[in-house]
Amino acid sequence: MLPFEEVAVIDKNSEYRGVPPLQLMENAGRSLAQEIIERFSEETVIFYCGTGNNGGDAYVAARYLAEERDKQNITVFLIKGEGSVKSDIAQKNLDALDSQIIVEEDPNKLEISEDTILVDALLGTGIKGEIREPYRIIIKKLNERSNTVVSVDVPSGLGADLAVKPEITVTFHDVKKGMSRENCGEIVVKEIGIPEKAVDHTGPGEMLLYPQPKKDSHKGDNGKLLIVGGGPYIGAPVLAGKAAYRSGADLVLLAVPSSISDTVAGFSANFIVHPMSGKNLKPRHIDDILELSHECDSMIIGPGLGTRKKTLKAVEDIIDQVEKPLLIDADALKVCKRGLEYNASTVLTPHRGEFKMLTSNERSKSLKENADQFALENEVTLLVKGEEDYITQGYENKWNDFGNQAMTVGGTGDTLSGIIGALMSKGLEPFKAARVGAYIMGSAGDEAFKEYSWGLLPENIIEYIPKILDDLM
Repeated sequence: MLPFEEVAVIDKNSEYRGVPPLQLMENAGRSLAQEIIERFSEETVIFYCGTGNNGGDAYVAARYLAEERDKQNITVFLIKGEGSVKSDIAQKNLDALDSQIIVEEDPNKLEISEDTILVDALLGTGIKGEIREPYRIIIKKLNERSNTVVSVDVPSGLGADLAVKPEITVTFHDVKKGMSRENCGEIVVKEIGIPEKAVDHTGPGEMLLYPQPKKDSHKGDNGKLLIVGGGPYIGAPVLAGKAAYRSGADLVLLAVPSSISDTVAGFSANFIVHPMSGKNLKPRHIDDILELSHECDSMIIGPGLGTRKKTLKAVEDIIDQVEKPLLIDADALKVCKRGLEYNASTVLTPHRGEFKMLTSNERSKSLKENADQFALENEVTLLVKGEEDYITQGYENKWNDFGNQAMTVGGTGDTLSGIIGALMSKGLEPFKAARVGAYIMGSAGDEAFKEYSWGLLPENIIEYIPKILDDLM
């Protein structure tokens, strides 16, 4: 079943993949009209239309129905009157109605006989809480009548305190989450031309999942991220930290060895640096790391840590004990092949070679099959980086084809980790954070490539992240 929030994501991605919303609405309205024509003969039809795109689907259906039936038997009822339509494409289809089709704004003037078909196109997906007037009284009246009611996409009010109870629901592309025979009547699924890549690949629609700050939020409310890294490599945790800030995290804490802590702090006054005694992460630092994690909303472990035996032992113990959403990358992935127990909010971000290490080269299936199986068996989200990234939690998955060949430069993996870690700190669940992060990373890389070409550096990608957020929010 398709979650309500994914409907808008798919619509936006369809536009990017070549099928604009106006075409989707045309296809939806046509398929709705065809269903009505096939099921019902010469009955009069009243379309109850709200102010959004559900109403737009109904306007299109009324236009197609008018080509087959007596126009005077078709009524479009506008619950809030003309001028209230919120969508430009819905308004365009309202304007396209034949002047002979009855358009009514007063519910008391609707002529409803016993065999009139009532089409519910009042409210779309994602409605919650209490249904307000004038929708409430209309929904109650629809439910009180003995006429056949056909709902468009979902019954109006589904998920709220009051909903239409139709005999038939004509839904588009896929059944939506929460729909059942009990609350929708007979469910008829219609394909409306959504491109395959709009569903199984990331796109601009992923940005609709980005957790925007509330107006009354304060420092730290929008993400506090801990990055555990550094030692033999200084730049990796720095890049992850900068990317996290540019992706909207409020606070970024870096737990790094004391041998490099001053250098790391010198890269940005924004970093909150916590030195760990010595030159490398060791088991004696575990308690301090876990205590720091309690102060944060999410955590990244791996960038620049190195592969010393004691470091990897510390990593393994931290992964085993940490309770906050966790991203494991780079050197920390080397302990993951040992069959660790992960918490329920863990993301692993290996490249193709590292993923083969995780699976010990024992599997001969496709990347997708192997990755899905690994994610299911370990109950994690997996982002396998490559020419096309593959993101999966086993039962849900997406490809990401944004990005370019210049992004093979060192440090891009750390940058991606920072983006995803920031999104997780802002409350986005792991699979969504991984796919949104992959899209942001790829798109920022593509924008940076236009300026820097083959001289692209991770810092250039990081500086383009705000542009992606600004353009697509």
